[in-house]
Amino acid sequence: MTRRRPDLRHERALLRGGARVVAGMDEVGRGALAGPVSVGVVAVDLTTRACPPGVADSKLLSPAARTRLLPALGRWGLARAVGHAQPEEIDALGIIAALRLAGRRALAQLEVPVDLVLLDGSHDWLSLPAQPDLLDGTLTLLPGATSVAPGRRDGTPPDRTLPDTTVRDCTPLDRPGLDPTRPGPAVRTRIKADLACASVAAASVLAKCERDALMARVAEDHPEYGWGGNKGYGSADHVRALREHGPSVLHRRSWRLPVDEPTTGTGPAWSMMEA
Repeated sequence: MTRRRPDLRHERALLRGGARVVAGMDEVGRGALAGPVSVGVVAVDLTTRACPPGVADSKLLSPAARTRLLPALGRWGLARAVGHAQPEEIDALGIIAALRLAGRRALAQLEVPVDLVLLDGSHDWLSLPAQPDLLDGTLTLLPGATSVAPGRRDGTPPDRTLPDTTVRDCTPLDRPGLDPTRPGPAVRTRIKADLACASVAAASVLAKCERDALMARVAEDHPEYGWGGNKGYGSADHVRALREHGPSVLHRRSWRLPVDEPTTGTGPAWSMMEA
């Protein structure tokens, strides 16, 4: 059966409904055991033409196919960016608030104001929650830091960071557009948007390529975990390395890592699937 190519029909309906700029957004790395969670965003308006041929949900494309799309995606749409939340931030905030942080970092990099964000799925993880959480002003940004350091008020640096070259978009919370207490753009969710909506599919490819490249770089310093291949997800070789060596500084230590568990795993502790 021929797979339907993502298009801009849904984005254009939202634009004709009053939004001037719509940004498709998607995340990768939610289910990984190590490394950041990453969020891609691609902004479009009514002048944006059809997406480049071959664009699809990143999970449906081979690594080579995703990489081939990068030059065209770098020219498509009004603006595009990828934001990350580091493992220490996932541990401090929880995965949903970390997704929000990464998404806001991506939005803060765009050079155009966004009126509406289109998210894949049925859950709006980008908007501020109805009840306060750890991202609502309870964390302190350290002087000169590029990430949140939970509970640190004495000026000492975070314990764990990814290499500086890989976290250039971990924008400080005091940058314009990233005030954690200020509501962001309107959000609309759509189930399987990564399959149907071109801006969301493009965002997923950008996020996947950037996160994969990041994990390949940090794998050079931690070769025992096989991150060049598994990208931090719970593959069998990764689980074996965790049992042999224990978690690294880039693992999500607040998670129930499968150090002593059967490799079948249960619940949200680890995942063999890419997000």
